[in-house]
Amino acid sequence: MVRRLCGGFMALLKMCGGHNASDGDLSAEDGGEDRGIFFDLQELEIATDSFSEKNRLGHGGFGPVYKGLMPNGEEIAVKKLSLNSRQGSREFMNEVKLLLRIQHKNLVSLLGCCFHGPEKMLVYEYLPNRSLDYFLFDKINPGLLAWSNRWRIIIGVARGLLYLHEEAPVRIIHRDIKASNILLDNDLNPKISDFGLARLFPGDGTHTSTFRISGTYGYMAPEYALHGLLSVRSDVFSFGVLVLEIVSGRKNQNPRLGPEMADLLSYTWKMYQEGKILELVDQSLAGVYNRDEAATCFIIGLLCCQQITSNRPDMNTVHQMLSSDSFDMPKPGRPGLQGRRGGGNASTGTGSKSYGLTGSEPSSFKSRSGGRASGPNSVVEEHSRTSISMSSFAEGR
Repeated sequence: MVRRLCGGFMALLKMCGGHNASDGDLSAEDGGEDRGIFFDLQELEIATDSFSEKNRLGHGGFGPVYKGLMPNGEEIAVKKLSLNSRQGSREFMNEVKLLLRIQHKNLVSLLGCCFHGPEKMLVYEYLPNRSLDYFLFDKINPGLLAWSNRWRIIIGVARGLLYLHEEAPVRIIHRDIKASNILLDNDLNPKISDFGLARLFPGDGTHTSTFRISGTYGYMAPEYALHGLLSVRSDVFSFGVLVLEIVSGRKNQNPRLGPEMADLLSYTWKMYQEGKILELVDQSLAGVYNRDEAATCFIIGLLCCQQITSNRPDMNTVHQMLSSDSFDMPKPGRPGLQGRRGGGNASTGTGSKSYGLTGSEPSSFKSRSGGRASGPNSVVEEHSRTSISMSSFAEGR
């Protein structure tokens, strides 16, 4: 379908053109009318029945999301950015151009955008199965997620992260890998979503420092939660926690299970040391799973969550572990527990103040962090030009 340029876009394209791609700003040659990425406001209104509540899919950190149906039968998801979004026109266009370049089967596809007066919208592919957490933690329908699906989801997320870290035109750190940000297609194939907290990571440096901490409690790497040190290994840590959740079928923090079992990461480490790791496999599988694959996943989860950052594997190594039957698996070291649950401290700057990561921080901490949350126990930062300010179109849980 040929898109009609929305009002003001031609001038906007000229304003955004001619920048160096290494800065995340693509040149005008990358955009243009013939790319067919621009949706007209009227056609989106028709597709979503004027953004009616019956078509509302959820609400992310930057605005509501609606399901739409195009005249050709194509289903879409339309993200309406709130009018008070901190993104300006230039940043919005740079984000759109960048996201159109990072195409991968395990990333949610951005189909296009619409810019009409103060309205800014992003249009994505529609995924009917919502997010992984609905399948993983919804005990009303146990057993919906068979072992073969879980194994495929883990491999798919690993491939998506490998692409972001090493294969995309620019290196991207997602910063919020968790079950609610993994969307599933009709065949339960995973697609990483919600790049609202993502950061460009240009150059060959090993890490960068950030003033404000962003992410979700329980998934954040200790060096990032405590000291603001951000690297691709921060995503690796979050991926490790997610793998443990997928195999065990439980959330990483569940106080109802008692003090010993409440923290999944520390309990997995204990069971590993005692040689009882397979006792953690989700009971809803009723024993129908591949023992070797499950053991591999637990080991990979622990390797990714090691306290010493340099000991964590990169996503290329993780993918090799998952893909090869002959890969020599190293023994995991002690996991990093401090800072990702109650009792740790997170520095929000160079000053002397610190706040406990308990999920109930004082208002002063939340205001310094931008005052917006993408879900329970989430921390977000105020956006800068190095942020990719796109929120999820699936409602977090």
